[in-house]
Amino acid sequence: MGSDKLKTDLKRWYKDAIIYQLHVRTFHDANGDGVGDFQGLTAKLDYIVSLGVNTLWLMPFFKSPGDDDGYDVTDFKCIDARYGSFEDFREFICAAHERGLRIIIELVLNHTSDDHPWFQRARRATPGSSERDFYVWSEDDQKFSDARVIFTDSENSNWTWDPIANAHYWHRFYEHQPDLNYRNPDVLRSILDVMHFWLDFGVDGFRLDAVPYLMERDGTPSESLPETHEILRTIRQSICGRDADIVLLAEANQPSKKVMEYFGDGDECQMAFHFPLMPQLFMAVAKGLRQPIVSIVERTKHILESCQWAIFLRNHDELSLEMVTRKEREEMWSAYAPNEEARINLGIRRRLAPLMDNDRGRIELMHALLLSLQGSPVLYYGDEIGMGDNIKLEDRHGVRTPMQWSDRQNAGFSSRHSHSLTLPIIDRGAHSYEAVNVRAQEEAENSLLNWIRQAISIRTANECFSHGSCRFQETENEAVLSYIRESGNNRVLCMFNLSSEWQEAEILAVRESGKTSSLLGKLDPVKICDSVHKVRLKPYQYVWLALS
Repeated sequence: MGSDKLKTDLKRWYKDAIIYQLHVRTFHDANGDGVGDFQGLTAKLDYIVSLGVNTLWLMPFFKSPGDDDGYDVTDFKCIDARYGSFEDFREFICAAHERGLRIIIELVLNHTSDDHPWFQRARRATPGSSERDFYVWSEDDQKFSDARVIFTDSENSNWTWDPIANAHYWHRFYEHQPDLNYRNPDVLRSILDVMHFWLDFGVDGFRLDAVPYLMERDGTPSESLPETHEILRTIRQSICGRDADIVLLAEANQPSKKVMEYFGDGDECQMAFHFPLMPQLFMAVAKGLRQPIVSIVERTKHILESCQWAIFLRNHDELSLEMVTRKEREEMWSAYAPNEEARINLGIRRRLAPLMDNDRGRIELMHALLLSLQGSPVLYYGDEIGMGDNIKLEDRHGVRTPMQWSDRQNAGFSSRHSHSLTLPIIDRGAHSYEAVNVRAQEEAENSLLNWIRQAISIRTANECFSHGSCRFQETENEAVLSYIRESGNNRVLCMFNLSSEWQEAEILAVRESGKTSSLLGKLDPVKICDSVHKVRLKPYQYVWLALS
């Protein structure tokens, strides 16, 4: 599928999206300076296509001091020089589109770096002026006192004193990231200008970072306020009024009802990350019970037909446990992060493979869930080969280490001396680049990489996974999860043993009689008729069965 096919695709392409997330700086270094770049990414596009994904989500690549891995922006219209030039970016976009890949880029809506010219101008401007009011100021630090501190590990307050402005400025994240003031219409105009700037380059969508915190108001938690949704409606009208094919993807780590509000009445974001589901997937496997998954899916499945969940297992941040109960958080820490060094804020800073104790069966099980539940799946770079992490690195850098391409120097990421790389390569233990890399897995028929390719290919070939309904099947065994994905005549029964023990389960028959054929996973053929059938599943076994 090339660029012409992209142009003629029906709208709502995001319903069929399979998204691959990566950071340019840690993917591939083409010029040997130790930092990944757009030329290096362009050179690896054929590998990305070979996975079967059709959409790329790029983490921030704008000019930044890098105090928060690019989420502290100093110029929204400037590419960080380490990643390449505008010409490199344009060539990347063209090469991606020629291969049928769509591009979603990060847009940090909520804040900037304190080095941004907007902030430097604001702190010196006259109080009450539009320049000063690009950010949120207060004479004391008591305003908006009902708002929680998000980064509890590093920040004690949402306010920081600025001696130049002689006032406190508001920040929901790190103190070097002052929040923009969207009550000032000049701020929204400036952000819309930024978005149109990148649309002119041909990007296909924006991941809207930290959207719940765009507005604040006294007497409220200052999260997901009605004023925030009004801003999103304005953005949607401006951006999608220009091109209805452009997608807005909301990052809103909120309770389920609040996250669903970001779809609006079909007039806000077309997509939202399914934060309510993500921790429950891990909870279900930790407990060996299906109920955490069933409960959250049933509560969140009724969204507008024009909208879509983006579902994920891991990404560049911690496995967030903000929205689970305190008891559940303690259970999750005990199961997945008994070493307190692996914890950060209210979450766990681990990649998928270490979370699963490098157990191939559990890693496959999690991906089989990801690729078969309702929503567009998001895969994090390196998880397709079972990359590990380095929790000795500060903050969340441990899950953002360079891609491991081969067992050669610097894992094939860069020709630079290893001491000069943007982040250290994982060079020891079970997840070292000598043990885990793309080249070795491409040559091994039964590798995780080739299994991922197969699973994605099966998903793509069955429309029910991207457009179909999801009906849970009753069974008395609480350790077994079973559901039917259905779209027209395309029907697939998905079964999972979520426990570490052998399990038996009765599978209620569907109305039509017929046979099954295995699409993914191994199970003896089961005759489907007007009765109940018992199956036996080994620990963490999964199977997708096509129903005739």
